[in-house]
Amino acid sequence: MIRKVLFIALLGSYVAVIVPFSSYLGNRSIVNKLGYMPEAEIVKFALGDLRYLASQWAVFKVMLYFGGMVDNDINKLKLPPEYPGMSRMISNAVRLDPYNMDAYYLAQATFVWDVKDSAKEINKLLIYGMRYRTWDYYLPFFAGFNSAYFLHDYNSAAEFMKKAAELSGDPLFTTLSARYFHEAGRTELGIMFIDSMEHSAKDEKVRTSYHTRKEALLNAQKITDAVNRYREKQNVDPNTIEELISKGFLNKVPVDPYGGKFYLSKNGRVESTSKFAFGGQSR
Repeated sequence: MIRKVLFIALLGSYVAVIVPFSSYLGNRSIVNKLGYMPEAEIVKFALGDLRYLASQWAVFKVMLYFGGMVDNDINKLKLPPEYPGMSRMISNAVRLDPYNMDAYYLAQATFVWDVKDSAKEINKLLIYGMRYRTWDYYLPFFAGFNSAYFLHDYNSAAEFMKKAAELSGDPLFTTLSARYFHEAGRTELGIMFIDSMEHSAKDEKVRTSYHTRKEALLNAQKITDAVNRYREKQNVDPNTIEELISKGFLNKVPVDPYGGKFYLSKNGRVESTSKFAFGGQSR
């Protein structure tokens, strides 16, 4: 009898708890609120070495919230995302633990794409991380991509990709760096960088790839030098490479080793139909 009464009491307690809890789960907002997190300096002082756990917790909260945003989109609910709160929490996570790679990944995966004009702030975060993760080529790679794609700052893009290439030894980053140096009008620096990478490359195919790119940039630089001489003499930009040849500023059209044809863009920049890559699209 006592067991039966106890069972009924427990069952009643369970129902009393589970019914409102189920109702809460069914009616709650799909997007979880981020909540509040004190500034990183306060957390550091309060938690000491436990700040590393706090950093992970902050990233987890943002990931959970971001997942809720995805659910929100799937379910067609119009709830404004808390991007400023997400940004503050990621910034806190990095300041609590600058080695926390998850924070940089998350910032790169979400903010630069979803938040307008956020690339500069994300790059500041990445540059901060580079001071600590000195071996990691991903951070300069992310910053280089943001600089080129979102900010159109090819000078910075080239420098970041150069750093990524030096850290990783990956020829892809060397290629991107050389391209961005050319886009920034710093072809000579791109040539010097490619030359150093060519001499240090151990793989013959990689060395050949570097040599081809160096040859393309050297030939582009020949035309650029001719354009500069033309400007000095004529006080205007030439319209075509053929004009440089006809007026004696260039002997012949250099060959693009990628199979394209060099031409002058509207601002007098030297471009190629190959886009300095095998299989580049024709102009």
